[in-house]
Amino acid sequence: MRLTASDLEKFYASGLGETVCYLLLKRLNDLWGDCASQTVLGMGYAHPLLAGLSANAQACMAVTPHHWPASYWAGTDRGVSTCIAEEDRLPFGDGVFDRVILLHAVEEAESPRAVMREAWRVLAPEGRVLLVVANRKGLWSLSEGTPFGHGRPWTRRQLIEWLNDHLFQVTASTTAVYMPPLNWRLVTQAADGFESFGAFAASGLGGVVMVEAVKHLYAKPGGGAVAPATSLAGGRKGVAQLPRNEAARESVRKGPISHIDRPDTARFHRTC
Repeated sequence: MRLTASDLEKFYASGLGETVCYLLLKRLNDLWGDCASQTVLGMGYAHPLLAGLSANAQACMAVTPHHWPASYWAGTDRGVSTCIAEEDRLPFGDGVFDRVILLHAVEEAESPRAVMREAWRVLAPEGRVLLVVANRKGLWSLSEGTPFGHGRPWTRRQLIEWLNDHLFQVTASTTAVYMPPLNWRLVTQAADGFESFGAFAASGLGGVVMVEAVKHLYAKPGGGAVAPATSLAGGRKGVAQLPRNEAARESVRKGPISHIDRPDTARFHRTC
């Protein structure tokens, strides 16, 4: 059975869901900072993460699947705009977002490839995408009582190879959420301790895989084919346009990354 808007809302309103959001935001802040002056798009159910970025980001937009009632999201997160659309047909121009976050977006998608193709299209050149999915090697992928126990889980290697095959260059990856999927106060209060111990003693076995990748338009020597730069010329008629910020583009290229494993990308096939 596919997840519903109600399922996700109830989970992230629970103590366990709030703790998961807290842990993911810590990793996200390590990776991207506060996203000051950035335009950020969330796909799937990225509302909890976008809410943590909206105070400093230039704009935060969440795409809600058309089969989820809009009433769930209306006015729930200040600073986060909501758009109802098909995730494989986004109503935005080409290259208008600095960052794209996909949370609960590909595990149950009818066409994950189409979702990633749209994420690539709306992402600015040298922009960054972050996928957050259930870890096949972790306990959370076995827990049907949480959203991470539904749909297809991934290993970190699978996700890296998949992104490389979709015209992205993977730049960082990690696993997170080492606490067991139990909504017990004793567990949630010890979440930071589980993270520290898990990263040291069971690295790679966290409940969630997080992989960051950069959109490139040109192939490096020895690389594969890429989409031509002319494919981003202009925007589609009748679609939303967000402001572009060239200073933000520079911060995308130079933004700090800490506490994140950098994969040995020479082991993986890359098409960009």
